[in-house]
Amino acid sequence: MPAFRSLLPLTLLLLLLAGCGSTRFFVLSTPSSPTHHYPSTKRLIGIEQVTVPRYLFKREIAVAESASSVLFLSGATWAEDLQEGLTHRLIAFLQTKFNHPDIYAYPWELSRQPDIKLKLQISRFIAQDDRVTLQAVWELENLHTTKRIAKLFHITLPTTPNDIEKIVHSMDQAFGALEENIAKGLKRF
Repeated sequence: MPAFRSLLPLTLLLLLLAGCGSTRFFVLSTPSSPTHHYPSTKRLIGIEQVTVPRYLFKREIAVAESASSVLFLSGATWAEDLQEGLTHRLIAFLQTKFNHPDIYAYPWELSRQPDIKLKLQISRFIAQDDRVTLQAVWELENLHTTKRIAKLFHITLPTTPNDIEKIVHSMDQAFGALEENIAKGLKRF
C-alpha cells in the first residue's frame, strides 16, 4: 500500500497533463494584411461591436451537420470571444488599409462624435461539408447627415471536412474578404 500512495500523485499529474493536451485553441482576431492601401481618410470612424450568431458564443468550434443542425467539436476551442476579437481585427485592418488611426470601437470615448458609424452583423459563419459560408450585413451611417448605406455580403469558400485547421483557415480567408468589401464601401462613402 505505501508504494501505491507514492505513485498516486505522479499518476494524477500524468492524467491531468494528458487531459490538458487534448484541447487545441484557435483565433480569428489576427488582422489580415491589406492587398493594397487606400488614401487616408480624415474622418473619425466608430465601429459598433461585430455581432455574430449565438452558436459562435460557445467556445467550442461549431460545424453544421445540416441546414438546421449544429455540432460542437470537442477538443477544438476558440481562444477568444469572437464578437470582441473580430471587432478588434476589423478595426486594425481598416486602420492599416487607410493608414488612419482614428478608427475606434464603441463606446467611442472621444471628445467628439465619430463622423461615420460602421455596424456589422454576421448571420452565418460556419463550415458545412466541404465549404465555409459567411453571410453578413454591414451598414455605414454618416452621423452628421442622413446618408446611410447597407450592403449584403455572402461568400462560400472551400475547406476540408473534419480538418479543423483548414476550416479555421477558410474562415479567416472569408472574414478577410468581408474586410476588403467593407473597406471598398467605406472608400466610396
